Parts: sequence; structure tokens; C-alpha cells
Amino acid sequence: MDRQQVRDLHKNYLNASLATMLGLLDFDKPFVRAAGVSVWDKNGNEYLDFLGAYGALNLGHNHPAVLEAIERVRHLPNLLQASLNPLAGALAHNLARITPGNLQRSFFCNSGAEAVEGALKLARIATGRSGVIYCRGSFHGKTMGALSVTGREKYQKPFAPLLPDCTPVPFGDLEALDKALQPRQAAAFIVEPIQGEGGIILPPPGYLAEARRLCRKYGTLFIADEIQTGFGRTGYLFACEGEGVEPDVMCLAKSLGGGIMPIGAYITTDEIWKKAYGSMEKALLHTSTFGGNTMACAAALAAIQVLREENLSAGSKEMGAYFRQHLSSLKEKYPLLKDVRGRGLMIGLEFNQPGGLVSRASLGLADKLSGEYMGSLVAGELLNNHHIITAYTLNNPNVIRLEPPLIVTREQIDRVVAALEEIFKRHRGFFSMAASGAKTFIRSLTHRE
Repeated sequence: MDRQQVRDLHKNYLNASLATMLGLLDFDKPFVRAAGVSVWDKNGNEYLDFLGAYGALNLGHNHPAVLEAIERVRHLPNLLQASLNPLAGALAHNLARITPGNLQRSFFCNSGAEAVEGALKLARIATGRSGVIYCRGSFHGKTMGALSVTGREKYQKPFAPLLPDCTPVPFGDLEALDKALQPRQAAAFIVEPIQGEGGIILPPPGYLAEARRLCRKYGTLFIADEIQTGFGRTGYLFACEGEGVEPDVMCLAKSLGGGIMPIGAYITTDEIWKKAYGSMEKALLHTSTFGGNTMACAAALAAIQVLREENLSAGSKEMGAYFRQHLSSLKEKYPLLKDVRGRGLMIGLEFNQPGGLVSRASLGLADKLSGEYMGSLVAGELLNNHHIITAYTLNNPNVIRLEPPLIVTREQIDRVVAALEEIFKRHRGFFSMAASGAKTFIRSLTHRE
């Protein structure tokens, strides 16, 4: 199919508004090959993928070890409920070995949102409590339970009423957390070690460890959502290890499948599991048809092996420090760039708002437009003029994320830094970026493939 045929299919049979939005910034390019950090279009142009499928491509595109593992099991039954899958058992064993603390028992599903759903249900049945505390600015998924603890009103309000007894607190605010925990009605406190969709927000030092202590004090389970931060992304195998935190429950997905197979999981302690599902009567209260299927488990086993053998967590720490150092140099030189933050290869760039006379003259409209669209405009410049794939964060569209595969090289990082510098040299503010984006849109209309 050519590009226009794909567009038409999406506009007629999938999400037409999303297809239109991607087309406005020329983000609907057809790609025909992918390997490592790179993807190629049909004309042979190479693009660097610094979005990394929101952290699902820690190993890069189409890692050969993961593909080989899937090929090796293709003769086995992929789905067979009337048996015990040996690969699921092996994967659960390996996860118990590499996750912190006494985490031992896994439940396998198909996505991060499903892992969160399962973790919330586990917390309720294990504690006998109904409440859940979550953080403002958080993102845990868009299914009904996960959405109830996702901290942006834009995504929650159209589907209200959501789950009852879900209480938001500011991320990083221990006093507010303590107050919410005091009634002893919360089954769980769910938190991202670093808020991804919130704009790559790091908590204050010591926050996670003290939050864990408070949860223990009040009998509330501490759920670490490591769906985006896990498997080496932040320079640690799991981000909560940076503060020595041992969660009661950990949610996993994204790179667990090696960037190829959809698989999610939560893992908890033996004690908590037995309280929740430790009898034959309770064994089938929460299940998943495709959870723990053979091909997904094979991919996950291979992904963990690659992460360990190639020590990608250490590589993430080293490359992330190198990347942030050069990005911080750009921040000192160009006023458009407000902040550079992150850990490992989970990095956010936040942009300055127009402010001053421009803001007053437009009655605040310039600030609003900049806050909603600056990230997408910068991402559009990177894609269309420099062949670099990025995107803004869902809860803070004024921030673009940089989450390349952990196998990224210094040369590839240098290419992204040079591209950003060229953009910042040409554009000093929102309106200049918007004008450039309009030109891109016009070109996309006149060069349909």
C-alpha cells in the first residue's frame, strides 16, 4: 500500500482524528525496515528512533536474540490452558531472581495497563481495603482501574465516575501522603519512580524510601510502577533500586517483551500472594487468556538475558550522563530550552513559555498554545528536518522525551544534540516554531505519496 492508502484505511476504519493529527506534522511516514536504533523509509532514508516506543525498545528494534528465541519455540503450543507452561515458570523464576527484595510470585498479562489492573485488585483482596492513593501527574494506563489512578483530568473526566476511593496526592509530597494514609483505608499507594508522561519528573531524594516506610507504617501496600522505568532505562535494572526500595508489588511491561512481543506482569511477595489467591477457591479469581503464552515468555526470557549479559543498565547510566551533559550545554546557550532532566536514558526537555508582553497581548493565549503544542512542534522539526523520532509526554505536552534504545552510541547521541542546536539557533520562541510547522504541513499536503 502507498502512503495515501494507509491514511485512508486509518481515517475510515480506525481513529480518523489521530490520523489527521499525525498528518498535520507529517508524522505518518511509511517505514519499511527497522534494526537497533534505526528505522528506514521506502526511499532508503535512515531515521534515529529516540522515542523508543515510550520505553518499550530498550534492546532496540528487532533484536536478533529475541527473534531467535521466538523462532526456537514456534513448534510448541502457544496457548494451552489445560497444562502448565514451562516457559512461564522459567520467566517467573528469573524475574524473582532479578527484582529487588522478596518479590517472588508473578502474574502475566499483555500490557502495562493490565499489570496495573491486576496489582490494584491484588492490593484490595490482600488487604481487605478499597482505597488507592496515587500521584497527580502520574500515568498508569487508560483502562478503567488504571485510569482511576492516572493523574490527569483530561483523561479521567470524560469517563467519570471512575473507581471510588481513589485519592490523589502531589508527587514528592510526603506530608500529603502521610495525611492520606492516616485513615488506614488505602489498600495501596501506586507510584512511578520517575513520572514519565508527567514530563520526566524526578522525585526529591529519599522520597521513595520514605514513602515506602510510611506505607509499611499504615499497612498499605507500596506498588512501584516500573513499566516505563524498568529493565535498565534509568541506569538501574529497576529505578526503585536507586534508593534501595523493596516494593510490595512491582508492575512491569514494555521492554519485558524485548520490543517484539506484548507482555506485562506484576510481581509480589509470597505472603501477599497467599493472602490474595492462596487457595484453590481463589486461584481463578484473576486470569488472562493470553497471559504467559509461550512466544511472549520466550521473548521476555531472551530480553532479560540480553540485558544482563550486555550490562545495558550500566550503559544506560553512562550514555545518559553523556547525553544530559551536552543537552545542559544547549540549555545554557539557548533561551528556548527551559530544563533538562532525567536519569539514565530517560530524559525530558522542557521549553520556555512566551511570557511578558507576548503573553499579555494575547491574553494568555500564547502561553496556552505554547504549553500544548511546543513539544509537538520541536518533535516535528526533529523528524522532518533531521530524521530523528521523538514525541511529547502525554501529561505535559510542553516536554519532549528522549528514550532511545539502551544500545545507542555516542555518535548517534551527538547527531541528536547537533540537530537540537540547529533548531534552537533558528527558533527563539513559539511563533517561529509554529510558522515552521505550518510550512511542514503545507509541504505534506502538496507531496502526498
